[in-house]
Amino acid sequence: MNQNAEYSAVNDAVHGQFFRRTWAMITPYWRSEEKGRAWLLLAAVIALSLFSVAISVWINHWYKDFYNALEKKDTAAFWQLIGYFCGIATVAILGAVYRLYLTQMLTIRWRAWLTEKHFARWLAHKNYYQLEQGGYTDNPDQRISEDLNSFTTNTLGLGLGLLRNVVSLVSFSVILWGVSGSIEVFGITIPGYMFWCALVYAGVGSWLTHLIGRRLIGLSNQQQRFEADLRFSMVRVRENAESIALYNGEPNENERLKTRFGRVWHNYWDIMKVSKRLTFFTAGYEQIAIVFAFIVAAPRYFAGKIELGELMQINSAFGNVQGNFSWFISAYTDLAAWRATSDRLLSFQQAMTENEQRPAAIEVNADGDRLMVQGLGMNLADGRHLLTDANMIVEPGQRLMLSGRSGSGKSTLLRAMGRLWPAGHGSIRLPAARYLFLPQKPYLPIGTLKAVLSYPQDDSAYTAERYAQVLETCRLPQLVARLDEANHWQRMLSPGEQQRLAFARALLFAPQWLYMDEATSAMDEEDEASLYQALIDELPGLSIVSVGHRSSLKRFHGRHVRIEGGWLQEQSVS
Repeated sequence: MNQNAEYSAVNDAVHGQFFRRTWAMITPYWRSEEKGRAWLLLAAVIALSLFSVAISVWINHWYKDFYNALEKKDTAAFWQLIGYFCGIATVAILGAVYRLYLTQMLTIRWRAWLTEKHFARWLAHKNYYQLEQGGYTDNPDQRISEDLNSFTTNTLGLGLGLLRNVVSLVSFSVILWGVSGSIEVFGITIPGYMFWCALVYAGVGSWLTHLIGRRLIGLSNQQQRFEADLRFSMVRVRENAESIALYNGEPNENERLKTRFGRVWHNYWDIMKVSKRLTFFTAGYEQIAIVFAFIVAAPRYFAGKIELGELMQINSAFGNVQGNFSWFISAYTDLAAWRATSDRLLSFQQAMTENEQRPAAIEVNADGDRLMVQGLGMNLADGRHLLTDANMIVEPGQRLMLSGRSGSGKSTLLRAMGRLWPAGHGSIRLPAARYLFLPQKPYLPIGTLKAVLSYPQDDSAYTAERYAQVLETCRLPQLVARLDEANHWQRMLSPGEQQRLAFARALLFAPQWLYMDEATSAMDEEDEASLYQALIDELPGLSIVSVGHRSSLKRFHGRHVRIEGGWLQEQSVS
C-alpha cells in the first residue's frame, strides 16, 4: 500500500491527471477567506515582475545609444547615458527588493494556510493514527513541514518566473524581429531570422535537457524520503536513549543509522551523476549562447548594414529571447524538485482520502447509558481472528476487569471501543457520557506540568489548589512545587510516575466512564491499590472497563471477563 500510494501521483502523469490534481491542490487558497489579501499581493508581485521586464527593455534601448556613443567617441553623450543608467539602476533595485519582499509575504501566508488545513485534516478522522498503523505513507511530519514549504515557494517562483519569461519573450521578440532584418537561404528570404535562430536553438536545447535530466524527478523524490527516514531514526535514538544505553545497543543503532545514511549517500551519488551530465550540457549551452548571436549577426555588421550599437542591441535582445525560450532548461532542476514535492503531497492527501472514505468495519456509536458489544469479531492484518461473535453488556456503575493471555485481544478490544481498530465486524454502543481512556503508556505533552495534567483540556480548567490536591492523592507530592515548570516530562518521570500522573489526570477530568489498558502495569501493588481506591472514593458511580493481569486487581472490580480462544467468558469473582 505504501508503494502504491507513493507512486500513484507518478502514474497519474502517464494518464494526464497529475496537473489536474496539482491544480486542485493549488486553487483552494485563492478561493478561501484569505483570497482578498492573496489576490492583492499576487497582483502587486505580478505588476513588479512585469515592471522588471520593462526595465530590461529600457536597458536594451540604452545599449544601442551607449555603444553608438562609444563608437563615435561622444564624451558628452557617454556621461549623459551613464547618469541615465544610474536612474534606471535605482528604479530596478527598488523594484527587485519589493518584488522579493512581497513574494515572500505571499509565500508565507499561503504556506500558513495550507499548513493549518493539513494539520486539521491529518488530526481529523484519526488519520495521524491510521496512516502510521497501516504504513500508508512515510514521514507525514516532513510532508507538512518541509514539503508544503517547498511547494509554495517553488510554485510561486516557477509560476511568476514563467509569466515574467512569457512577457519578456513577447517584448524582446518584437525588438529582435525589428532589428535583426532578413536573410536569404537557398533563395528563400527569411524575415526576422535572428528570432527563428533563437527559437530553434532553445527548442533543441530544451528537448536535450529533458532527455538528460528526466531521472532527477524520481531521484529527488527518493532523496526527500531517505533524508526524512534518517532524521526519524535519529529522533528514535533520542526518544529511547535510556533503553538503548541499558541494552548497550550503540553498535546496533550505529549500523541502523549507517544503513539509513547509506541510502541517502547512494541516491545522492545518482543525483550527482545525472546533475553532472545535465550541467555539462547546460553550461555548454549557456556559453555557446554568449557568442551565438554575434556569430549569426556579424555578417550584417561587417557588411556595414548595422552599427555597433545595433549589433549590441541585437545581442542583448537575442540573449533575452533565447533565455526566455530556454526557461525550461534553466528551471529544470527546480521543476524536478517541484514535481517530486507535489508527488509526495498528492500521495499524502490520497492516503488520507482513502482512510476517510474507508467504511468502518466495526460500527461504533455513542448513545444510551450502557456499554453494549454485539456480534463483535476482530481480525489482525494477517487475517487471524482475535474475537468471534463477542457479546457483552456493561451497566452504568459497574467495574469490569478484562483479562486473558498476551495477544488474546484485550487491548485491541479497547482500541475498537476508541474507534481505532478497522478490521472486523459487529457493533459497539458506547454510553453517551463523559469518558476517558488511560493507555498503558500515557501521553505527556511537552509543556508545564499543569498542561500535562489537564490534557486534553486547557491548563486554566482547574485551580492550582486542585492540581496540588490530585498530585498528593496520586502519591506525587514532590511535583506540587513544579506545577508551573515547563519540561519534557516523559523523559523526566519514571514509567510508574507517568502512570500515577495519568490517574491524577483522570481525577481532574472526572469521567463517568473510564477505560484503562494495563494502566497500572508499572506500579507496585501498594500504589495500584491506593490509586484504584482513590478513583472509587472520589468519583462515585464511576464505570470502569479495565484490562489487567494481576490478581490483586480483582478486588476493585465487581465483574471479571476473560478472553479465551477468541471468546468472551464470564469468570467468577472471588
